[in-house]
Order: sequence, then C-alpha cells, then structure tokens
Amino acid sequence: MSNVIEIKEIKRDFQLGQETVKVLKGIDLTIEKGEYVAFMGPSGSGKSTLMNLLGCLDTPTSGTYILNNHDVSKLTDDELAEIRNKEIGFVFQTFNLLPRTTALDNVALPMIYAGKSKQDRDERAKEVLKNVGLGDRMDHKPNQLSGGQRQRVAVGRALVNKPSIILADEPTGNLDSKTSVEIMKLFDEIHAAGNTVILVTHEEDIAEHAHRIIRLRDGIIESDERHK
Repeated sequence: MSNVIEIKEIKRDFQLGQETVKVLKGIDLTIEKGEYVAFMGPSGSGKSTLMNLLGCLDTPTSGTYILNNHDVSKLTDDELAEIRNKEIGFVFQTFNLLPRTTALDNVALPMIYAGKSKQDRDERAKEVLKNVGLGDRMDHKPNQLSGGQRQRVAVGRALVNKPSIILADEPTGNLDSKTSVEIMKLFDEIHAAGNTVILVTHEEDIAEHAHRIIRLRDGIIESDERHK
C-alpha cells in the first residue's frame, strides 16, 4: 500500500505572550491509503493540533508533511485551501452546517469551491445523501433534522468531492449513544468502501472501530497499536 500521509519531525509551537508553548514535540508518522486510524489522548495531549495540521488547517513550526506526494508544509494559504477541498473531507463534532440551507445544498457546498456546475453538484449531492441514508431528507434544513441526521449530512458533505482522507474530530461528541452507534456504522461502511478514515476521539468504544489506535501524551506519540 502507498502512504497517503507521511510526517517527519513535526513540531508546533504557540506563542502565549512572552512564553513559547511546545504542543507537538517532534512527531513521526505514516498512514497508508485505506487505513482506519483513531487518535486518542487526554486534553492538552496535542491530538487536536495534530488533526489541524493533518487537515491543512494549520502549518507546522518545523518538520515536513507529505500528503499524497505533496509537501504541504511549504504551501501558501491559497494552496492549502485547494488541497483541503480536494484531498480532505472534514466531519466536526458540531456539524457546522449552514442553518438556512437544505441538506442537498449543504452537501453540495464543497463542489462550489471546486468549480463544478450546478447540475454536477446536485447529481453528486443526491447520490451521496442516498448513500448516507438521507435520500428522503434532501429538502430539509438542519433544524428539521435530528442530531444523527445532521451528522449524516455533515458526513455526506465530507464525501462529496471524493477526498482521499476523511478526518473526523469527535464525530459522536454531540450524539446520544444509540445515534453514535449508527454514525460509527456509517464510518465503518465508508472505510470498507476504500476511504482512509482518521478520527479523533476520547471515547474508547469509538476508537475501537478503527484498526489502529495512536495515543498521544504531552505532544509525542505514546503508543501506536494495530488491531483487527
């Protein structure tokens, strides 16, 4: 299998007044195409910072990050935005949907940035919504949907540009346990369809869905275990 992610000696510092806070302290990591990985760690371990770097929402203080053979550690903000839109699908704890916009238009949104025609956008968004089990909810706005349905819309939006990686940050954090099980089943299906899935979670039962669990503590990788 080829590597979709390769990071070497990644460090990320933040300035707080006169003080430099070292959040990531030299991380080496490779993730192969088609892997299912969970990042775990206590609050302050660096997992969210690492997720932001992997998602091209932030750049490292030092080190290299190769994403699908692109060295993203050296890209401009515009180039990062383009890579984010093409290569990465994001799913957030808070859904981040546009409140006055239908499920269909929420899902189609990344395709606008990708410059696709309205016909292509609508066709693909309908296909994706059917795949995530919302074929009968396309015209509903977020306030007409349950929490689980909203997260399915968010998953659909993440999938719409056929990205190489799905990044999910605490995707079940705002859901009850029954709905969490349904959403994780959806992630299992997405992975089975060939996507690389990376989740950040602090819940062991959610992490168990992944085939590899990477635990961070104090800005370094404490353990990296494969199972299944």
